Amino acid sequence: MEEALKKQLAAAAVRIRMSVINGTYHAKSGHPGGSLSVADLMAYLYFAEMRVDPQNPRWPDRDRLVLSKGHTAPALYGALALKGFFPLEEIASLRHTGAMLQGHPDMKKTPGVDMSTGSLGQGISAAAGMALAGKLDGSGYRVYAVLGDGEIEEGQVWEAAMFASHKKLDNLCLIVDNNDLQIDGTLEEVNSPYPIPEKFAAFGFHVAEIDGSSFEQMEAAFRSAREEKGRPTAIIMRTIKGKGVSFMENQVGWHGVGPNKEQAEQALAELETVLQELQQS
Repeated sequence: MEEALKKQLAAAAVRIRMSVINGTYHAKSGHPGGSLSVADLMAYLYFAEMRVDPQNPRWPDRDRLVLSKGHTAPALYGALALKGFFPLEEIASLRHTGAMLQGHPDMKKTPGVDMSTGSLGQGISAAAGMALAGKLDGSGYRVYAVLGDGEIEEGQVWEAAMFASHKKLDNLCLIVDNNDLQIDGTLEEVNSPYPIPEKFAAFGFHVAEIDGSSFEQMEAAFRSAREEKGRPTAIIMRTIKGKGVSFMENQVGWHGVGPNKEQAEQALAELETVLQELQQS
């Protein structure tokens, strides 16, 4: 990967994290922890991987993204705003009554959102349906679905995985955000879905395991997904919940609570320092 692209993606990820903090602060609620853990992925998808057009959000040949872990919408909104789907100023209206940006993605209200999600476990079914539709009508688009590691404790995930493999949906790529924390604690404490890669392999998926903070590893994994024929891909992405904000990292308490003014200021100051270092390097 060229150094200039890597730097561009890193800066985009920091800005997405800043949007997460801004949005959840103004909302006085939301899910910053899991949003921060997928910020690098959102930067890569929207600025290196997916074919989308902010001027034509419903372009029929666009790639699709289904945020199955819909509560981490703040990260998706940050990426969409940076990409130009709507003004960055909208972030401050997160979760406000009547606002475009609600707590979970709404495909009817928000440009760039391809599927309304929120009930965990259902997004992968929608993504598989989109991928099958693409196959049936001969379209070249790809479908990406982002799942939480706690979310894959839902049985519907595995029904959809069985379907995707049976239908040979090689235009479908699942990404599991494996930050090892969910609302009530660690995966082992709640209801362990481990070993995750082996489970998807057993369901007939091509599987890649990567460091979710490495753009080089993302590049290799998504390239292998595009090259894989006859079966869907699952990318198991090891991440840190709350990544990028010192006092949020690996803290389960930041799953579903917004920062107060002091906390938001500290978080934004930390992220601004990282952004300045990137710009000066």
